[in-house]
Amino acid sequence: MTMLVHYDSKKELKASVGQPLMYEETSFFGPEYLSTGSFSVARRPHMQGGGREFFARVTMLDDKIVEVS
Repeated sequence: MTMLVHYDSKKELKASVGQPLMYEETSFFGPEYLSTGSFSVARRPHMQGGGREFFARVTMLDDKIVEVS
């Protein structure tokens, strides 16, 4: 499963490059967040309420967002 992020759109997530990621862990099997590395994230309106659904791949370096695709 992917982590849930607290951004209203992928554009807003991309605008947050250089800042810490606002997220919510969803895995029962341990943390998915990596302070340095890549992982998948999603905005799921049916779980988080309202907004638009999107998925993204986020790359982190020392707890800062460096790339969103």
